[in-house]
Amino acid sequence: MIKQLSVFLENNPGRLAELTRTLGDAGINMRALMVADTAEYGVVRILCDTPDKAVSVLEGSGFGVSVSEVIAVEVPDRPGGLADVLEALGSEGINVEYAYCFVEPSGTAAVDIFRVDDPAKAQTTLKMIGVRVAGAADLYSIDVPSI
Repeated sequence: MIKQLSVFLENNPGRLAELTRTLGDAGINMRALMVADTAEYGVVRILCDTPDKAVSVLEGSGFGVSVSEVIAVEVPDRPGGLADVLEALGSEGINVEYAYCFVEPSGTAAVDIFRVDDPAKAQTTLKMIGVRVAGAADLYSIDVPSI
């Protein structure tokens, strides 16, 4: 499972810049970012290189942040690759609550992030059809507590 940060932001000019600057100034690198908005607020979903440190930094700067677990799937970077994955999940009755993706510059696969209603079943299903489910160490540093 992958740690994903969800940050709730007021829908005001400069607020997203403030969030990203806070992470950047702390030396935290974002690997993926997705923003969903309404008239009053936005939800920013982030994968970053040190999620535990990011939570601490963001909370210390007054941001509302929560951590959820998602799965990261290496989807073949070809037409229909994502459809194959989604059909496999659907055939097993697994609901995808939301998804977003990114492509590694040196990779041959897209990395799709899924929030599903049954992560364990999803991982088993995907492994059975030969799709690689990435682990935390594949996407970010495992946070080491400071001494």
